[in-house]
Amino acid sequence: ALGYTMVYGIARMLNFAHGDIIMVGGFVVFTIVSTLGLSPWLGLLVAVVICTVLGIVIEKVAYCPLRGASSLAVLITAIGVSYLLQNVALLIFGSNARQFTSELALKLADGRLTISAVTIVTIITCIVIMVGLTAFINKTRIGQAMLAVSEDTGAATLMGINVNKTISITFAIGSALAAIAGALLCSAYPSLTPYTGSMPGIKAFVAAVFGGIGSIPGALIGGILLGVIENLSKAYISSQLSDAIVFAVLIVVLVVKPTGLLGKQIQEKV
Repeated sequence: ALGYTMVYGIARMLNFAHGDIIMVGGFVVFTIVSTLGLSPWLGLLVAVVICTVLGIVIEKVAYCPLRGASSLAVLITAIGVSYLLQNVALLIFGSNARQFTSELALKLADGRLTISAVTIVTIITCIVIMVGLTAFINKTRIGQAMLAVSEDTGAATLMGINVNKTISITFAIGSALAAIAGALLCSAYPSLTPYTGSMPGIKAFVAAVFGGIGSIPGALIGGILLGVIENLSKAYISSQLSDAIVFAVLIVVLVVKPTGLLGKQIQEKV
């Protein structure tokens, strides 16, 4: 959700291939850790590098030529990139599920409540990333350029900001976050296939909208609340209806508060 909200908040485009970059990150970590038997930290580092480069390439090849195109054209392209990544993964890894092994699969039990170590690590990681992204955007020149591009692309260009470079950096950061998400996702849910990132990618978008798309703290809050809602739905209502309940939450949020929990109402002059 943090990666989604970064890309949308600055580039104003919905990168529906984000979930598949999560899948790519998971496969890179799987190959290095489970297949080659190397360190998980090395796997995570390589995944971040590969996904960062992949994000930049996707932006340059697929999205940059559509900078002035309609949002529908960009959306269709994003869906096409998503299917491309899935099918390339199918050709390389096949359709059989891989069992991801992780050193984080420990559990801390307190009575009937069981919290896995990877859950704790995920929440702490997300908080650190949220604080880091907020400081980066508010305190650095590149971050200020991102804010300017987000506010008004034309005015940012007139002020000497390289819009294309700024958007490429945004995609690089979002894709690096997707690699981290892939490693943590596969630690929590060990089965890995070329379609692993599809549903988490869509839910990340829902979480970003829920928290207020474009808001970095909102993405974190939206993700945590959505996870709580989904797990409570599985426990007390139905595991088969949990996904439907998640998307019902999105509909309710869009009807009641279209800007999300922390989203800002934008006033436009006519």
